[in-house]
Amino acid sequence: MSTTVPQSGPGLSGRRAQAARNDEVILDAAREVFVDDPGAPIAAVAQRAGVGISALYRRYKSKEELLQRLCADGLEVYNACAEAAIEELEAHEDPREVFARFMRRVVDADTHSLTMQLAGTFHPTEAHRRGALRAGELNVKLIDRLHDAGAIRSELVVADLGQIFEMIAAIRFGDDERRSQLRHRYLSLLLDGILSGRRQEMPGPPPFLGEFSSRWVMKDDE
Repeated sequence: MSTTVPQSGPGLSGRRAQAARNDEVILDAAREVFVDDPGAPIAAVAQRAGVGISALYRRYKSKEELLQRLCADGLEVYNACAEAAIEELEAHEDPREVFARFMRRVVDADTHSLTMQLAGTFHPTEAHRRGALRAGELNVKLIDRLHDAGAIRSELVVADLGQIFEMIAAIRFGDDERRSQLRHRYLSLLLDGILSGRRQEMPGPPPFLGEFSSRWVMKDDE
Protein backbone atom coordinates (compact mmCIF):
# COMPACT_ATOMS: atom_id res chain seq x y z
CA MET A 1 0.00 0.00 0.00
CA SER A 2 1.24 3.48 -0.83
CA THR A 3 2.55 5.72 1.91
CA THR A 4 3.12 8.68 -0.36
CA VAL A 5 1.23 11.84 0.47
CA PRO A 6 -1.13 12.70 -2.42
CA GLN A 7 -0.40 16.04 -4.01
CA SER A 8 -3.15 16.14 -6.64
CA GLY A 9 -6.62 17.36 -5.83
CA PRO A 10 -9.36 19.84 -6.61
CA GLY A 11 -6.98 22.74 -6.04
CA LEU A 12 -4.72 21.67 -8.92
CA SER A 13 -5.53 21.66 -12.60
CA GLY A 14 -3.91 21.29 -15.98
CA ARG A 15 -0.16 20.74 -16.05
CA ARG A 16 0.24 21.03 -12.30
CA ALA A 17 -2.32 18.30 -11.68
CA GLN A 18 -0.71 16.05 -14.26
CA ALA A 19 2.72 16.67 -12.76
CA ALA A 20 1.39 15.79 -9.31
CA ARG A 21 -0.14 12.58 -10.62
CA ASN A 22 3.13 11.67 -12.33
CA ASP A 23 4.96 12.29 -9.09
CA GLU A 24 2.62 9.94 -7.22
CA VAL A 25 3.23 7.23 -9.82
CA ILE A 26 6.99 7.64 -9.48
CA LEU A 27 6.89 7.59 -5.68
CA ASP A 28 4.63 4.54 -5.55
CA ALA A 29 6.93 2.74 -7.98
CA ALA A 30 10.01 3.77 -5.99
CA ARG A 31 8.50 2.47 -2.80
CA GLU A 32 7.73 -0.91 -4.35
CA VAL A 33 11.18 -1.20 -5.92
CA PHE A 34 13.24 -0.14 -2.91
CA VAL A 35 11.24 -2.08 -0.33
CA ASP A 36 11.89 -5.18 -2.44
CA ASP A 37 15.54 -4.27 -3.07
CA PRO A 38 17.13 -1.21 -1.41
CA GLY A 39 20.14 -1.60 -3.71
CA ALA A 40 18.11 -1.40 -6.91
CA PRO A 41 19.18 1.30 -9.39
CA ILE A 42 17.01 4.31 -10.01
CA ALA A 43 16.46 3.04 -13.56
CA ALA A 44 14.36 0.23 -12.05
CA VAL A 45 12.02 2.87 -10.63
CA ALA A 46 11.60 4.52 -14.02
CA GLN A 47 10.81 1.15 -15.57
CA ARG A 48 8.28 0.25 -12.86
CA ALA A 49 6.64 3.69 -13.14
CA GLY A 50 6.53 3.54 -16.94
CA VAL A 51 8.41 6.82 -17.39
CA GLY A 52 11.68 7.72 -19.05
CA ILE A 53 14.78 8.02 -16.89
CA SER A 54 15.16 11.66 -17.95
CA ALA A 55 11.62 12.42 -16.74
CA LEU A 56 12.44 10.87 -13.37
CA TYR A 57 15.69 12.83 -13.04
CA ARG A 58 13.81 16.06 -13.75
CA ARG A 59 11.89 15.47 -10.52
CA TYR A 60 14.59 13.77 -8.42
CA LYS A 61 18.24 14.53 -9.04
CA SER A 62 19.50 11.32 -7.44
CA LYS A 63 18.47 8.07 -5.82
CA GLU A 64 19.33 9.62 -2.46
CA GLU A 65 16.86 12.46 -3.02
CA LEU A 66 14.17 9.94 -3.96
CA LEU A 67 14.83 7.87 -0.82
CA GLN A 68 14.72 11.00 1.30
CA ARG A 69 11.32 11.92 -0.14
CA LEU A 70 9.92 8.43 0.41
CA CYS A 71 10.90 8.36 4.06
CA ALA A 72 9.73 11.92 4.69
CA ASP A 73 6.33 10.96 3.28
CA GLY A 74 6.28 7.83 5.44
CA LEU A 75 6.89 9.91 8.55
CA GLU A 76 4.13 12.30 7.55
CA VAL A 77 1.65 9.44 7.10
CA TYR A 78 2.60 7.89 10.45
CA ASN A 79 2.23 11.21 12.24
CA ALA A 80 -1.19 11.74 10.65
CA CYS A 81 -2.29 8.35 12.04
CA ALA A 82 -1.07 9.28 15.53
CA GLU A 83 -2.70 12.72 15.37
CA ALA A 84 -6.01 11.14 14.34
CA ALA A 85 -5.83 8.75 17.30
CA ILE A 86 -5.19 11.58 19.75
CA GLU A 87 -8.10 13.56 18.31
CA GLU A 88 -10.35 10.53 18.75
CA LEU A 89 -9.28 10.22 22.39
CA GLU A 90 -10.03 13.91 22.91
CA ALA A 91 -13.49 13.24 21.43
CA HIS A 92 -13.96 10.64 24.21
CA GLU A 93 -14.06 7.63 21.93
CA ASP A 94 -13.38 4.20 23.45
CA PRO A 95 -9.59 4.29 24.10
CA ARG A 96 -9.16 0.59 23.44
CA GLU A 97 -10.80 0.87 20.05
CA VAL A 98 -8.86 4.07 19.31
CA PHE A 99 -5.58 2.27 19.90
CA ALA A 100 -6.61 -0.79 17.88
CA ARG A 101 -7.72 1.48 15.01
CA PHE A 102 -4.44 3.41 15.17
CA MET A 103 -2.45 0.18 14.96
CA ARG A 104 -4.51 -1.07 12.02
CA ARG A 105 -4.07 2.23 10.16
CA VAL A 106 -0.30 2.13 10.54
CA VAL A 107 -0.14 -1.51 9.49
CA ASP A 108 -2.24 -0.72 6.40
CA ALA A 109 -0.02 2.26 5.55
CA ASP A 110 3.00 -0.08 5.82
CA THR A 111 5.34 2.74 6.80
CA HIS A 112 7.64 0.39 8.69
CA SER A 113 8.62 -1.56 5.59
CA LEU A 114 10.41 1.63 4.58
CA THR A 115 12.04 1.87 8.01
CA MET A 116 13.27 -1.71 7.88
CA GLN A 117 14.60 -1.59 4.33
CA LEU A 118 15.87 1.96 3.91
CA ALA A 119 17.34 2.86 7.32
CA GLY A 120 21.01 3.69 6.85
CA THR A 121 20.82 3.86 3.04
CA PHE A 122 20.63 7.68 2.76
CA HIS A 123 21.51 10.80 4.72
CA PRO A 124 18.58 12.10 6.78
CA THR A 125 17.65 15.74 6.31
CA GLU A 126 16.39 18.40 8.70
CA ALA A 127 12.85 17.54 7.57
CA HIS A 128 13.40 13.96 8.69
CA ARG A 129 14.69 15.12 12.04
CA ARG A 130 11.64 17.32 12.57
CA GLY A 131 9.30 14.54 11.49
CA ALA A 132 10.96 12.02 13.79
CA LEU A 133 10.80 14.43 16.74
CA ARG A 134 7.12 15.02 16.04
CA ALA A 135 6.51 11.27 15.87
CA GLY A 136 8.20 10.85 19.24
CA GLU A 137 6.09 13.59 20.81
CA LEU A 138 2.88 12.11 19.41
CA ASN A 139 3.79 8.60 20.55
CA VAL A 140 4.46 9.78 24.10
CA LYS A 141 1.20 11.72 24.20
CA LEU A 142 -0.79 8.79 22.81
CA ILE A 143 0.71 6.14 25.09
CA ASP A 144 0.45 8.36 28.18
CA ARG A 145 -3.26 8.97 27.54
CA LEU A 146 -3.90 5.29 26.94
CA HIS A 147 -2.12 4.42 30.19
CA ASP A 148 -4.15 7.03 32.05
CA ALA A 149 -7.33 5.49 30.64
CA GLY A 150 -6.23 2.00 31.66
CA ALA A 151 -6.65 0.87 28.07
CA ILE A 152 -3.28 -0.82 27.58
CA ARG A 153 -0.86 -2.84 29.67
CA SER A 154 1.18 -0.69 32.03
CA GLU A 155 4.40 -2.35 30.82
CA LEU A 156 3.99 -1.13 27.25
CA VAL A 157 6.31 1.78 26.46
CA VAL A 158 6.72 4.01 23.41
CA ALA A 159 9.80 2.12 22.23
CA ASP A 160 7.70 -1.03 21.92
CA LEU A 161 5.60 0.45 19.13
CA GLY A 162 8.34 0.49 16.50
CA GLN A 163 9.31 -3.09 17.26
CA ILE A 164 5.70 -4.26 17.01
CA PHE A 165 5.18 -2.51 13.68
CA GLU A 166 8.42 -3.94 12.30
CA MET A 167 7.40 -7.45 13.39
CA ILE A 168 4.17 -7.06 11.44
CA ALA A 169 5.93 -5.49 8.42
CA ALA A 170 8.27 -8.49 8.28
CA ILE A 171 5.35 -10.54 6.91
CA ARG A 172 6.04 -10.04 3.22
CA PHE A 173 5.03 -13.15 1.27
CA GLY A 174 1.89 -13.68 -0.77
CA ASP A 175 0.05 -11.12 -2.85
CA ASP A 176 -1.18 -7.82 -1.40
CA GLU A 177 -4.48 -9.26 -0.20
CA ARG A 178 -2.92 -12.30 1.47
CA ARG A 179 -0.17 -10.22 3.06
CA SER A 180 -2.80 -7.89 4.53
CA GLN A 181 -4.80 -10.84 5.87
CA LEU A 182 -1.82 -12.30 7.68
CA ARG A 183 -0.62 -8.97 9.01
CA HIS A 184 -4.02 -8.23 10.51
CA ARG A 185 -4.28 -11.75 11.90
CA TYR A 186 -1.07 -11.38 13.89
CA LEU A 187 -1.81 -7.78 14.80
CA SER A 188 -5.05 -9.01 16.37
CA LEU A 189 -3.09 -11.58 18.36
CA LEU A 190 -0.67 -8.91 19.56
CA LEU A 191 -3.49 -6.53 20.47
CA ASP A 192 -5.02 -9.21 22.69
CA GLY A 193 -1.78 -9.12 24.66
CA ILE A 194 -1.60 -5.32 24.76
CA LEU A 195 -5.13 -4.12 25.41
CA SER A 196 -6.69 -4.64 28.81
CA GLY A 197 -9.76 -6.86 28.84
CA ARG A 198 -9.76 -7.52 25.10
CA ARG A 199 -10.23 -10.85 23.37
CA GLN A 200 -11.68 -11.21 19.90
CA GLU A 201 -11.71 -13.68 17.03
CA MET A 202 -8.56 -13.49 14.93
CA PRO A 203 -9.24 -12.17 11.40
CA GLY A 204 -8.18 -14.05 8.29
CA PRO A 205 -7.39 -17.74 7.85
CA PRO A 206 -4.17 -19.14 9.36
CA PRO A 207 -1.16 -19.92 7.15
CA PHE A 208 -1.83 -22.97 5.02
CA LEU A 209 0.49 -25.91 4.54
CA GLY A 210 3.38 -24.95 2.30
CA GLU A 211 2.74 -21.20 2.42
CA PHE A 212 5.99 -20.50 4.27
CA SER A 213 8.08 -23.08 2.41
CA SER A 214 7.00 -21.69 -0.96
CA ARG A 215 9.30 -18.72 -0.38
CA TRP A 216 12.30 -21.00 -0.84
CA VAL A 217 11.41 -22.00 -4.40
CA MET A 218 13.73 -20.22 -6.83
CA LYS A 219 11.81 -18.11 -9.29
CA ASP A 220 13.46 -19.88 -12.24
CA ASP A 221 12.02 -23.18 -10.97
CA GLU A 222 8.41 -21.96 -10.81
